[in-house]
Amino acid sequence: MERPPPLLESTTRDIIPSYADRASGDGVPPSVGATSGVIATLKREATVEVTQSPAEGVVQGHLPSTDVVQSIPSSLASISQSAGDALAGRTALVLYGSETGNAQDIAEELSRIAERLRFNTQVSDLNSITVRQLLQPSVVLIAISTTGQGDLPANSQAFWKTLRSVRLRLGCLRSVRFASFGLGDTSYPKFNWAHRKLYNRLVQLGAQPVCDRGEADDQHPEGVDGSFLPWSIKLRQRLLEEYPLPNGVDTISDDVLLEPKWILDFATSEAISTSMKNSQSGIASSEGSERPATYSNHQLDQSVPLEKPPEDLLPISGSLTATIISNTRLTPPTYWQDVRHLTLTTNSQSPYYPGDTLTIYPKNFPSDVTQFLDTMKWLPIADKPLKFMPTSPATLSSRTSPPLSNLSAQYDLTLRKLLTNHLDIMSIPRRSFFAKLAHFTNDAFHRERLLEFTNPEYIDELYDYTTRPRRSILEVLQEFESVRIPWQHVCSVIPSMRGRQFSIASGGRLKTVEHELTKQPALRNGQGAASIQDLNGEDIRPQKDHARFELLIAIVKYRTVIKRIREGICTRYIASLKPSQQLSVTLQRGGLGISKTESAKPVVMVGPGTGVAPMRALIYERLSWRRETVQEPTGGQNRDDAQEKESGEEIGPTDTLFFGCRNSQADFFFKEEWEALKEEKVALDVFPAFSRDQRNKVYVQDLIRNHAPRVYEALAIRNGLIYICGSSGKMPQAVRESLVEVFQQQGNTSRGDAEAYLISMEKAGRYKQETW
Repeated sequence: MERPPPLLESTTRDIIPSYADRASGDGVPPSVGATSGVIATLKREATVEVTQSPAEGVVQGHLPSTDVVQSIPSSLASISQSAGDALAGRTALVLYGSETGNAQDIAEELSRIAERLRFNTQVSDLNSITVRQLLQPSVVLIAISTTGQGDLPANSQAFWKTLRSVRLRLGCLRSVRFASFGLGDTSYPKFNWAHRKLYNRLVQLGAQPVCDRGEADDQHPEGVDGSFLPWSIKLRQRLLEEYPLPNGVDTISDDVLLEPKWILDFATSEAISTSMKNSQSGIASSEGSERPATYSNHQLDQSVPLEKPPEDLLPISGSLTATIISNTRLTPPTYWQDVRHLTLTTNSQSPYYPGDTLTIYPKNFPSDVTQFLDTMKWLPIADKPLKFMPTSPATLSSRTSPPLSNLSAQYDLTLRKLLTNHLDIMSIPRRSFFAKLAHFTNDAFHRERLLEFTNPEYIDELYDYTTRPRRSILEVLQEFESVRIPWQHVCSVIPSMRGRQFSIASGGRLKTVEHELTKQPALRNGQGAASIQDLNGEDIRPQKDHARFELLIAIVKYRTVIKRIREGICTRYIASLKPSQQLSVTLQRGGLGISKTESAKPVVMVGPGTGVAPMRALIYERLSWRRETVQEPTGGQNRDDAQEKESGEEIGPTDTLFFGCRNSQADFFFKEEWEALKEEKVALDVFPAFSRDQRNKVYVQDLIRNHAPRVYEALAIRNGLIYICGSSGKMPQAVRESLVEVFQQQGNTSRGDAEAYLISMEKAGRYKQETW
């Protein structure tokens, strides 16, 4: 159950041809092929003449010639000494609270906006600063997302705890000027809750907003940009009004490339001399001499990739080393959707609870990496050791961390490793990407087209070129052939590849390796060692003191007009994982807030599709809790609920799971398990909704209405809890509407009272939602 950043892995059938397709006219509907303006062919008959050889500026070490890249000044460049002195104290502290990286991307964009207004900027997560540091800069800019049940992201919770301290006096931040932008999803009841809490607290402590707060909605047709672009224009205007520039000083034009705070450089003099020698002789290094592999356009129903990324472990701070025990496809081979049941064990005890997530860090495939290196003419230096270098003393004095600072200091960095493990070359490019590319081409036609994509007036053309056909960064660079990104700047041009979170599907007895040893006796008896070894031949069979995780993951694979099959960046990597393979993962606390003290209350669970994963974890966890419960009734419990019945039925009230899928024979996940639990007389009833097995489609919200008396008794009479997990969008709203109807009809009350009761459940923590 993957939670990708917006526009990465969602499928679409509303597609358009690529530029190459437009040029040939093959399969292009007249209404599309006739599109004018920015949507025009890039493939011209005239050959693009590149004046810069691979040895110039690429291998010899520094930036391309000035006709390709314009000057790259800092915020104080190209101005007089007196004006520079006046701007020395013009500072902006840009902060973010981000769970998946989207708010961090917005923070980076805010930093670029401020830099063009001649602010000296520092970007940091909220946890890395103190409340006192808010008083130091001219202005504070904040981007924050909402996670869980209206919670702040993990990298901002420590700061939030400090900000809420009763020791802070009202008015203590009255000298602080700030602007904030929130990222949320209107399918959640607590839309942008984290942002609003943070904003209100800052104002309560006296901080003064520079402009109205901005808020983005994941459900917006244009994504985050639909709200961020107009808000950022207002922010820019307000910053210039509040902080006017000195006479004779202008803002930094968009035609000028901003100087990154860190660039790459060769780590050793030997790497420099070897690279120069190879480039001058026209001979590539042995590592880079291979031609880029051609991507195999294999069929959609082929479950085994033809290649796989390197198996080396990433030294990520705070990560666990996980071993793949099994990677099983649950859906039939002929079914359109490949859904995997992934089982892993870690090398240590790692306690977790229902609703928690496991983050998997994807890798790009070798053929894609080699194609990228070849396109940028970087193959001769692809495997040379590199290091990060600050571009100015100000970078060091601001204590700005270099890219990849979460990796071990002993990590050997090369361009090939960067592109394989850390840079998202297969993602859908954002608007800012095209603005950067325009600085790295000496072709006027290409530059014009790239800049048009950055113009808000051409937002539909940008959407048609990137989002609808799901065109990747690699494919954009292959079409804009004149673009040559300096390898030193690659980390400031290509976005970072972030881990993807998946809800854990195991709980209770499924969390222990003892369960795995029971399932596979060969592991307990020491058999099959050849298949359970790491790359060094070490025995990595699961041990009793290891933790066990199960995930339910839908593999993203589909077609658009582009010839190459579209695949999810992370799920493509996951589909390639084999038993005994090891990888680095991290464990995150979820937002469902499951508590053992609630095990005596009835639970209603709604989990269509892969949304059943955390519901399965909850079912087994509650089963374990109930079997630990003392059989004597306590408090106000009914004896029938508190005692195990002589018939062998499970302790506690009967829980309810509403599960939804397309076909009973294709994607009814864990069907056999539900039947086995019923045989064990576990207090659980599972009601499936199959939307494609009959003429009239049936969904989970229909099941809630059909079982209205049961739902009403569990939630309204017995004060139970409801958990909703699955895809965001229409499903959560439809479920919410069905609940309002149940409360209204069964409670014989008005709609207003029914809605008020649902809101009271939310406030009491009895209504919880986790969607993506």
